[in-house]
Amino acid sequence: MILRDAVRVLVGNWDGSYTVPSRRLYPHQWSWDSAFVAIGNARLSPRRARTELLTLFGAQWSDGRVPHIVFNPEVPEGAYYPGPAFWAARAPSGVRTSGIVQPPVHALAAWKTYLAEPDHAFLRRIYPRLVAQQEFLRAQRRSPEGLIAILHPWESGMDNSPAWDVPLAAVDAPSGGFVRRDLEAVSADERPTDRDYARYIALAESYRESGYTDPGAFRVEDPLFNAAYGLAESALAGIARVLGLDPGPHEREAAAVTSAMVEHLWDGGLFQARDVRTGKLVESASAAGLTPLVLPDLPDEVAGALITTALDRFGLADKPLPSYAVDAADFDPARYWRGPSWINLSWLVWHGLRDRRPDLAASVADAMRRAVYRSGFREYFDPFTLRGHGSRDFSWSAALILDLVAEHSLHAAEPAGRELCEQAWSFAERGEVGHDEVGHDEVGTRCRRSACTSR
Repeated sequence: MILRDAVRVLVGNWDGSYTVPSRRLYPHQWSWDSAFVAIGNARLSPRRARTELLTLFGAQWSDGRVPHIVFNPEVPEGAYYPGPAFWAARAPSGVRTSGIVQPPVHALAAWKTYLAEPDHAFLRRIYPRLVAQQEFLRAQRRSPEGLIAILHPWESGMDNSPAWDVPLAAVDAPSGGFVRRDLEAVSADERPTDRDYARYIALAESYRESGYTDPGAFRVEDPLFNAAYGLAESALAGIARVLGLDPGPHEREAAAVTSAMVEHLWDGGLFQARDVRTGKLVESASAAGLTPLVLPDLPDEVAGALITTALDRFGLADKPLPSYAVDAADFDPARYWRGPSWINLSWLVWHGLRDRRPDLAASVADAMRRAVYRSGFREYFDPFTLRGHGSRDFSWSAALILDLVAEHSLHAAEPAGRELCEQAWSFAERGEVGHDEVGHDEVGTRCRRSACTSR
């Protein structure tokens, strides 16, 4: 049942060359959403995973940035705010985009897509674009300490985290003057406040008016963003090796950012964001501080302390990972990024635990599946009751559950691979996924070759 519904969500949200996060609230292509969708689609339809990433990078700017939204010209301007008229930005391809970025998880997505179905032509096309993405971040966002800064909470992916409350307080924003399209689809109790939304808009307007060059009043080194950047370099090393290129520069950069994070963002129990303007750590209880577990070069003692924090403050062994520590005064189990559990955040932590603590990784996986069984593929979940919040039929929730179940079926000899094969073929036979898009391999994570040829 869970695999059938995951496939249904991804098929239903496919727009021909990319996947919308959800039909009602997010009608365009989002950057890190597409990376997570590609990771899941690699288990179902590797061709769609490749197409998803290449479509996104078709909107890459000449400076290497990958915008956080690529707008569908067929969607009316008023369907989403802030829309293309607000951002007033175009990629060299002519497509309209936003001007900010999101965590660079795309190299990992490209690498996992290749591993699911090796395609050297795809790697040759995507590799220079992924390198340009990293070079933009180094050129435009790197501090003397060797860390990458974000210029807007939206760039963190964890838009409304309490971690941004202090640096946002320095942003002068007039009230009103914007449209809350999100409140037409989701309760106000689950979304950012008008006060915070006004600051988001003010920051975006300031960055736009500078020609997307001036950092404005918000410049923060986020542990999740930097962990994604370091993990991207590790993935690029693998891609370079396959292409016969030197992986050394990527390996050295991954090690360097890991070292810089430990030196400048580690507080002894959790990684914290750093406000570049004040030079001070922003003390918070955000689960973003756990995500450096994905870094392969993270020292064992730091990883061990992070795992202890995850168990003691986030209840990782017995509940879905909350986005904010449950013992914190500003924890909210239902409001956007201020406490609810998210499948993508849990997936990142699970990814970092697989080799270090397989037992705990299995607990994280079980908790993710319980949330989806209880409430479906929602945008986020109450970590205690598992009640779903935000959008329904959310794409990355479906995609990452596919990846999770397929990965665990590899090691536990579960029948999940065969079930996924059956679901993929049922959609193919109805014309919703092409027969030539359904993946083939020998291990059951996608459709077995014998099953495909027997139909």
